Amino acid sequence: MHFSIPETEVRSGENGSTYVAYNIHVNGVLHCRVRYSQLLGLHEQIKKEHGNNLVPAFPPKKIFTLTPNDVEQRREQLEKYMQAVRQDPMLGASEMFNSFLRKAQQETQQIPTEEVPLEIYLSNGQKVEVNILTSDQTEDVLEAVASKLDLPDELVGYFSLFLVREGVDGGLTFVRKLQEFELPYVSVTSLRSSEFHIILRKSYWDTAYDSDVMDNRVGLNLLYAQTVSDIDRGWILVNKDQHRQLKSLQEKGSKKEFIRLGQTLKYFGYIKFDPCVTDFPEKGCHVIVSAGNNELNFQVKLPNEQMKEGSFKVTRMRCWRVTSSVTLTSTPSNTFGMNWNLELAFEYLMSKDRLQWVTITSPQAIMMSICLQSMVDELMVKKSGGSIKKMLRKRHNGPLHRSESQQAVKSPPLLDSPDPNRDQIVKLSTKLSSVSLRGISASNSANDISGNDFHGNYAFEGIGDDDL
Repeated sequence: MHFSIPETEVRSGENGSTYVAYNIHVNGVLHCRVRYSQLLGLHEQIKKEHGNNLVPAFPPKKIFTLTPNDVEQRREQLEKYMQAVRQDPMLGASEMFNSFLRKAQQETQQIPTEEVPLEIYLSNGQKVEVNILTSDQTEDVLEAVASKLDLPDELVGYFSLFLVREGVDGGLTFVRKLQEFELPYVSVTSLRSSEFHIILRKSYWDTAYDSDVMDNRVGLNLLYAQTVSDIDRGWILVNKDQHRQLKSLQEKGSKKEFIRLGQTLKYFGYIKFDPCVTDFPEKGCHVIVSAGNNELNFQVKLPNEQMKEGSFKVTRMRCWRVTSSVTLTSTPSNTFGMNWNLELAFEYLMSKDRLQWVTITSPQAIMMSICLQSMVDELMVKKSGGSIKKMLRKRHNGPLHRSESQQAVKSPPLLDSPDPNRDQIVKLSTKLSSVSLRGISASNSANDISGNDFHGNYAFEGIGDDDL
């Protein structure tokens, strides 16, 4: 996650006094406003818990009133401090740090703690309404959704909540995966737009884990709904023969077989991002980036209108970084606005002895970075012989007491096979025949685009996919 403090505000306090508020942004979006004294209190707590050696340097107190230069210097120092804490594996994952951010988020948005309904979307567009507290963290909400769906505890860790924006054309833009330091209700309502909502989706990349999920009825229905949705959106490449097979399996209600066939298709399990710009293979190229199968896939339109396609394996990325910059734009009324530019840059092993930086300019750069990190984490867990199943933390304040009526609601009406009295999952037969990668290949075969592959996307001698 990208933490920044790009701006400060002078705000009114009690008794007419004023103070400087530091606006903490996460992924380019305001998360909370805090005072220096609040961050100093957090710093003192961290020192007490972890000792001085582990804690990064904190900007000192000032005796006299701060000048504008002092405020700017402190802003820069506090930004570096927050970034250092977040990047530390122990400090950044600590409940102390995360609870501070959750409380600050709630106070900034001035949302009282109370029980409220929250709609969580499934991949097929259906909604699950859960009763939660506005102060419930991401894990609490995920557990509530799983309970409503009757998803077993041992499968909860296979799924995550994502904040998405739905366009007027039905297109889905992934904003971010909801994190442990935020309150889902506050995050989505603070955006004040019906375009944004929270969706439940599987959180792993290795399709071998699909078998674990499909052994459960609810897990099977969730994966089936996601597969149908991804095909319907054009995220999975399907030719005519595969379309006929999928249609036949759907008509028979053969969900496992449907998913098994889907696993063989190009881009199965990938997340597709909005069109953006890259400097590879040339500067200023328009590209559609997809993340999946331990890689970033590029579908690039060159300046000469030629289309090329290829992939960058995460196991060949030496490192990556996300950077942000602000550009000022003027308006006819002589006012100025700020535009945030986000870039994901990764250093890639193009050949045995040649590394090259590749840059993507996209508002979703941080979401791409999160995908890369989760791929690496999953590979490391698998390499060590571990499991991706999450051990759900016990709430510090005990379980959330929900109403008996909510506890009694189960998921079969939401995810069972459609019946005439309920909204049905959109049939593949209406849209599947037109699903293809527009402009890349007029052929119905996914393999026909290989002739346009660009350099740097396949295994090189001496470098294996298991080498991290």
